[in-house]
Amino acid sequence: MSEPAAAEGTGATSARSWLEPESRSRRLLFALAIYAGCLVVFALMAGDRLSTHTPYNHFAHLADAWLHGRQDLRGGAPGYAGNNDFAVFDGKTFISFPPFPAILMAPIVWIAGSPENFRDAQFIVWLAGIGPAVLFLVFEKMRRTERSARTEAENLQLALLFAFGTVYFYTAVQGTVWFAAHVVGIGLTALFVLFALDVERPLLAGLMLGCMFLTRTTTLLLGAFFVFELIRASYTRRSKEALPTEGTFEHRLRTTLRGVHWRWVASRAVVFAVPVAGALLLASWMNYTRFGDPRPWAFGHEYLTVGWQTRIRRWGLFSYHFLPRNLGVMLASLPWRLPPGEALAGRPPFVISGHGVALWFTTPLYFWLLRPSRVTFLTWAAGIAALGPLVMNLLYQNSGWFQFGYRFSNDYAVMLFVMLAIGVRRMGRAFWMAALWAIAWNLVGAATFEREKFGALYSHDPNAVYPVD
Repeated sequence: MSEPAAAEGTGATSARSWLEPESRSRRLLFALAIYAGCLVVFALMAGDRLSTHTPYNHFAHLADAWLHGRQDLRGGAPGYAGNNDFAVFDGKTFISFPPFPAILMAPIVWIAGSPENFRDAQFIVWLAGIGPAVLFLVFEKMRRTERSARTEAENLQLALLFAFGTVYFYTAVQGTVWFAAHVVGIGLTALFVLFALDVERPLLAGLMLGCMFLTRTTTLLLGAFFVFELIRASYTRRSKEALPTEGTFEHRLRTTLRGVHWRWVASRAVVFAVPVAGALLLASWMNYTRFGDPRPWAFGHEYLTVGWQTRIRRWGLFSYHFLPRNLGVMLASLPWRLPPGEALAGRPPFVISGHGVALWFTTPLYFWLLRPSRVTFLTWAAGIAALGPLVMNLLYQNSGWFQFGYRFSNDYAVMLFVMLAIGVRRMGRAFWMAALWAIAWNLVGAATFEREKFGALYSHDPNAVYPVD
């Protein structure tokens, strides 16, 4: 064999080795392909948003304040933002959104020289493919450890369905402050689950959870997932067998707790808790120095200069009072048809409430969670973890307004897809019909939401369907 032929053969062998089944390099290449695919699609859907800053580039302004040695905005709220969601306290203007996205943006804002020179939507689009890519790695880890019966191809499909068949699709292409936090939060949550599975990386799992809290405060409750994994990993490590599945719940619980290696649990829990505690302390310091309030979750939303300030003062940021409205938005809000006369006057034939459409309408795949073919300890861990932010969001004073779909579901969507990966028996015809519906409707949201030429498609009256005060 000649030297060139030998070199060619060696190169082909090397390329094949990168794609060797069950290899780490293969998983990473597939994850990179998912990221690249998402990047292309999200960038195309974002369109002209990539070339300038958005009108609601709050995180860039927070980063700019830090770069000038202060926490309040140097010139107050920028005029182009319409005074939308800025907190005013003691005559100063603050950004009341949790700060981690601003931490990510700060170096580039410094290079850009000002918030207006920083393209925040483009920055978020570059990040948006991380969540689906890492979620694929989560699914693959579940498959390798026999905690999911999905194939590699199905895991790839599920990751792409998360990207394009949920409200994450339209979320990823906005760039504005509310949606930027969701994009960052999804990436962090996927990494948190990846590191928490089997308690493989407790320090990194804790770091991700701390950053999640500094991005979307209610996602701190997803930490329950790590607690479940910690108990399970300790039991299996000590007993060399799976968790008990026979007998009553009380018997199984007692057997599990007796088999836990509590010293091992404590050592991992401390490692996990250190970065979480650091994030809470940072938040407490930040809130105390701005508002005199040391509570780590008190980022100042009660000082927002918004139209619903009255209801915040009356009912607080979280209250049972808001539950009926939020449940209605999450489960029952649907597009409605206009009267024939209005539909003929150059308007679309239906209208979407600014509260958004129901979660099952945008992602009917979630119906498969109601009758899973398989329920495991990991199913319960993900489900109970998801319940925390789900309930808190239902009690929140805001439904997610203004939105195409129920955007708060981004806070726990990763956990729901973990449950889907475990519980779906077969991704058959009905599943793929639901998937195509989900992709089609979320494509509508990504293409039309907050686009001037599609403004008539959305109702901007917050009281049109769900009175809020």
